[in-house]
Amino acid sequence: MSYNFDKISDYEWKIDKTESKGMNAPVIVYATNQLLNKMKQDRTLSQGINVAKLPGVVNNVSILPDGHEGYGFPIGGVAAFDAEEGIVSPGGVGYDINCGVRLLNTNLSEKDVKPKIKEIVSEFFKNVPSGVGSKGAKSFSANEMDDILSWGSKYIVEKGFGWKEDYLFTEEEGSMENADHRKVSHRAKKRGAHQLGSLGSGNHFLELNLVDEIHHPEAAKVFNIEKGSVCILIHTGSRGLGYQVCSDSLQVLDKYAYKNRINLPDRELSYAKMDSQEANDYMKTMGSAINYAWANRQMITYQVRKSMKNVFNKDADQLGLNVVYDVAHNIAKKEEHIVDKIKRKLIVHRKGATRCFPAGHTEIPEKYKNVGQPVFIPGTMGTASWILIGTNVAMEKTFGSTAHGAGRVLSRSKALRNLDGNAILANLEKKGIQIKVTNKRLFAEEAPESYKDVDEVVKTSHESEIAKKVARLIPLGVAKG
Repeated sequence: MSYNFDKISDYEWKIDKTESKGMNAPVIVYATNQLLNKMKQDRTLSQGINVAKLPGVVNNVSILPDGHEGYGFPIGGVAAFDAEEGIVSPGGVGYDINCGVRLLNTNLSEKDVKPKIKEIVSEFFKNVPSGVGSKGAKSFSANEMDDILSWGSKYIVEKGFGWKEDYLFTEEEGSMENADHRKVSHRAKKRGAHQLGSLGSGNHFLELNLVDEIHHPEAAKVFNIEKGSVCILIHTGSRGLGYQVCSDSLQVLDKYAYKNRINLPDRELSYAKMDSQEANDYMKTMGSAINYAWANRQMITYQVRKSMKNVFNKDADQLGLNVVYDVAHNIAKKEEHIVDKIKRKLIVHRKGATRCFPAGHTEIPEKYKNVGQPVFIPGTMGTASWILIGTNVAMEKTFGSTAHGAGRVLSRSKALRNLDGNAILANLEKKGIQIKVTNKRLFAEEAPESYKDVDEVVKTSHESEIAKKVARLIPLGVAKG
């Protein structure tokens, strides 16, 4: 279906709320012509329009440059609703609750790691389980699981699996206050009990990277990142527990919609009003899954430090391995934003979108107050990843949000049909990138050709000023599920 666009700039397009009956707000799309054309090939735009039909949507719905079709909301979609009188929708968060990225810096150079890349990747692969159904190195009791769901990475650190600075440099300091483990089903807890400290499958990865470009020297210095230095990206989420929390919640909200005779623009956009018990329960179960994901990335951090110690025969603190930041992608949170010059409390839904608060914001670490919150936009096997910082423009336009990755252009099934996994592996090896995967199907499913050009996505974020470039990373080694 074609839509009429008002061109705001080379990187910003508007679908007016008069475009489709029932829209309560316009849809703003951040994209180049090329990225916009790709969005037109699936349901990205129609999903954004459906989100704009939800009751009480504030300002506008944003589709970010990595936008593509998802469940309910488009992936790369942002929408906000009043925190008291608005709604919350699991379709605006997704199944992999708090899928996110954590970056560790090191004091190592390419020269230090190049002879050991294969060994490092093998250690990562051995110590951080990956793949469908993968289990972490440690299982947790029922009581421990309740504490993990309540306190997130803070609890994991207090149990000895990390440093205090790890959670201090995590969004929400690694712990959502509204979590309530009592609202999480037994089945969800059972699925999560053995998976903490594992990557899972699909686009999740553990990656060794080289900093090859610096675009914002001041911020890079604050993040302890310099050209030629090596860092580590961890990309994963809440695993089977988060999936089950979402599945359980959708069943409840389907009944809620039927009971309250709600006419949904899309069944995948089921919601509950914030003053309902159903919304209250979802926020608490989602908060628990968010905490689980932060605990998961914390356990992986512990295993990464162990792996690097094994390879270099030095303690982790001697190698650096500090958490630069950890930021969520799939989340709905209560935040304060200025709307029509009035400060309002909103439920901001970020579905495949990264929070990017600017310099001076009260909710970012003191160390980063002068430069802004770190933002990570990862690529895929063989392509670059990026570090950016949040901006005031993002606060004005996207509720402090920007892209979360490259965004798929080929479904997994289409990638398997159309791409030669062996040829892709050979090409990556030719570039000197060491890769270990649990399933060779991933070479096609997760090939660079399956995704948009991450540099173009980042350029769009940068030029539209919803985030600003800091540094570009290129992969040296990758462990995937």
